[in-house]
Amino acid sequence: MKAIREVLAAVRRADQTYNLINHGDKIVIGLSGGKDSVVLTYVLHLYQKFSHTDFEIQPVTLDLGFDDFDPTGLKNFCASLGLNLIVTDSKEVYQILLKQKEAQNLQHLPCSICSRMKKAAINKVANESGFNKVAFAHHSDDAIETLVMNAIYGSRIATFSPKMHLERANIDFIRPLLLCHEKQIQQVIKEENLPVFESHCPADKTTTREDIKNLLSSIYKQYPEAKENFVSMLSNYEQLDIWTDEIYLKIDQEGLCLKPVVSAMDAWSMVDLRHKIFRIGQNVPYEIDEVYEEEIEAKSYLITLNELPIGTIRYRKTEQGYKIERFGILEEYRGKGYGFKSFKFFVDMIAAKYNPCTIYFHAQTYIIDLYKKVGFVEKGEEFLEAGIKHVLMTKDF
Repeated sequence: MKAIREVLAAVRRADQTYNLINHGDKIVIGLSGGKDSVVLTYVLHLYQKFSHTDFEIQPVTLDLGFDDFDPTGLKNFCASLGLNLIVTDSKEVYQILLKQKEAQNLQHLPCSICSRMKKAAINKVANESGFNKVAFAHHSDDAIETLVMNAIYGSRIATFSPKMHLERANIDFIRPLLLCHEKQIQQVIKEENLPVFESHCPADKTTTREDIKNLLSSIYKQYPEAKENFVSMLSNYEQLDIWTDEIYLKIDQEGLCLKPVVSAMDAWSMVDLRHKIFRIGQNVPYEIDEVYEEEIEAKSYLITLNELPIGTIRYRKTEQGYKIERFGILEEYRGKGYGFKSFKFFVDMIAAKYNPCTIYFHAQTYIIDLYKKVGFVEKGEEFLEAGIKHVLMTKDF
């Protein structure tokens, strides 16, 4: 089978699995000129014709300020597909990267900063042009490399997502080549006689990612089946079995613990508890308790007693510091010291993780003496929130 058919089939599979492209979508393609972005542009141009989905594509190239940048070849390539290339002036990126390299005493340009700035620039073009999605050319090898890098250097099990929604910009980032292998992309370039343009980035082929790529290559040589299995692993939610759902952070020796909300059962327990504590117990309206953006940003926990959920608490980062929210204990467990122990443990945990920092919250006035025992002080005047008297309390660490 020709490689282009394999890649198109992989794009269709990714689209159907992760709901990437729909009728009416207007998609900006980040076209750098490398093999991946060239194939992405070519493939989405073909996918328009047989996917039975009515969508638009618009290739965009960023002039990052690197030496010898010349978009002529890219313009000609796009024109051969009946597309007009948008070239955006982003020359400030290279200058910022040079300053960051010097400030951080790095051996090469900081890739993470470059990536964020490129995404912001592409996002700006999409917004100004009325496009709702941005397509990047990351493939399955990129996803596994990112997974391994995060494990080795960040102690995280994480890679990039097939699709990511940016709430504030109202833009979706999509990765249609996610299920394609790099070798398939290279073969498409060869078979379809597509142009590939030299990277002008001074850090090209000298990054940590290149080291990880070589490490994985040696693994694949010894264990050929690993490549497909690694990709399948990322979507194998039915057999996900790691330790996160077993975490009970011990508060005392009597069975009082703090449990991160990570599973569907945890989330259900959290919602049920908050319904009983806040909506039934204090008549807090649903629209105040459940704010989508806050739920996404927050790190939520259950307070458990002998693994039975008896309360909730969460925090999220804001411009003012770290804000504690949704702290509550079921009525039948109040007056036993569980709330005080849990709150103090929670505060100490945040402070240890982010020190120096400011921790604050809106305290219901009838219980401020509890918070004063942990060192928090009142700031400002009393105010009403959800019809309940509150006061701002803060503590610097």
